[in-house]
Amino acid sequence: MNKSRFHPAPAALLCLAFFPPVALSNELVTATVEQYLHSQTQGLPGKVTTSVGTLDPRTQLAPCSAMEPFTLPGSRLWGKSTVGVRCLGPANWTVYVPVQIRITGSYVVTVRPLAAGQPLTSTDLAVRQGDLTNMPPSVLSAPEQGIGKTLKNGLGSGQPVRSDILIAPFVVQQGQDVRLISKGPGFAVSNEGKALNNASEGQVARARTGNGQTVSGIARPGGIIEIQP
Repeated sequence: MNKSRFHPAPAALLCLAFFPPVALSNELVTATVEQYLHSQTQGLPGKVTTSVGTLDPRTQLAPCSAMEPFTLPGSRLWGKSTVGVRCLGPANWTVYVPVQIRITGSYVVTVRPLAAGQPLTSTDLAVRQGDLTNMPPSVLSAPEQGIGKTLKNGLGSGQPVRSDILIAPFVVQQGQDVRLISKGPGFAVSNEGKALNNASEGQVARARTGNGQTVSGIARPGGIIEIQP
């Protein structure tokens, strides 16, 4: 009577027996998303912390040799988001993984209640640290970005200061005598005119020249309008 002999399985086969192909695919999906988040969040302001959610354990994924992570059109990796992963072969599947991106950095708040129309000074503002993904996207990161500008509406004490509620001071005012400067390769022409509208730096300003011609350009500090050639 022949006796059967026990032959130990190679380590690789034991590993596959313990981690079935589906489990390996799920682990690779998580690793792919983690690497994608690391590369895509480089250069963001502040300290970045990311976490990847788990797939439903009932999710059945065929083994995959090449995965491609992506974000949905119109979405951004900020706060709670989603990263998609598609298999490029040999299988054909796509899964979506919940992720969380936290960014700890500086933001500007008011130190006391401020009224609408009030110009901001350094004593009105303070810097706080927190998760920027919980802040409005237009929140200021430094007081210098708000000093000298005027509030469109009032703010209570301790509220974040946003760029979209600030009005930059006018560098050109309606009725003001202005210098009209036109520059190009190898030439610069200067003329005088009278401003027809108020404009902050970088905004479009219109002016009437001495001969009655109406021109427009970019408002610059000191009552200057740059005319585009």
